[in-house]
Amino acid sequence: MAEDEEVQRVLNAIDALGEQGDAAERAKRLTELLDELPDSQSRARELRQQAVQELRADGMTLRAIGELLGISFGRVRQIADGVTNPRTQKRPAAE
Repeated sequence: MAEDEEVQRVLNAIDALGEQGDAAERAKRLTELLDELPDSQSRARELRQQAVQELRADGMTLRAIGELLGISFGRVRQIADGVTNPRTQKRPAAE
């Protein structure tokens, strides 16, 4: 379960979409949510990438950021480079 209150509120709101109203209303709301998720996920990834790049610019190491986020430093590098799916996407060439 997420510790951050804002994240928990979002998760609770998603649960509420599936619990309130009749089946037709729930299905419509959940369909709308699912239709919007790809754009929302993309935006969340962009915002995460910006935050990781900001931490790097402030002097944090990949390893320190990884420890902070609970992920490997290799994954931190991928996030900073904009790699969303390391299995199918290669890191951008160094400029």
